[in-house]
Amino acid sequence: MTHEDAGHYAAKHPDASVDTKIAVAIEEKQSDGRVTCAAAHTIAQKRGCTPQLVGINIDLLEKRIAQCQLGLFGHGSKKGKAVKADAEVSSELEKAIRSVVVDGRITCAEAWQIADQLNLKKMDVSCACEALELKVGKCQLGAF
Repeated sequence: MTHEDAGHYAAKHPDASVDTKIAVAIEEKQSDGRVTCAAAHTIAQKRGCTPQLVGINIDLLEKRIAQCQLGLFGHGSKKGKAVKADAEVSSELEKAIRSVVVDGRITCAEAWQIADQLNLKKMDVSCACEALELKVGKCQLGAF
């Protein structure tokens, strides 16, 4: 959904219903109607559910997801992106990224996994993807 769709996120999930325990956790973590990516993942971990389920509940509660840990949205300026193309990408990082690319895309979960495997920040992986002109897709929370 686009910025113009703000306030209509629940429409993405016409057959879903709010999980009250997740909803309480979201309300505790939200500020100004926004829940950070990190907070949403913390909720998923603590509740023992998938980030996707937390993302669905965020949508159903008409909250916005902010501060994507890959820097792709929710950072205020320049259409909310904080990610910038790296000048140089190490061969090890490029190899790891290219090994999972499908149709010019890498998933959010794969980017996180690569960051973990190579002991890098998540943003380092997304900056490398930007430099390699690859898109990150399939947000674990369902934002994109």
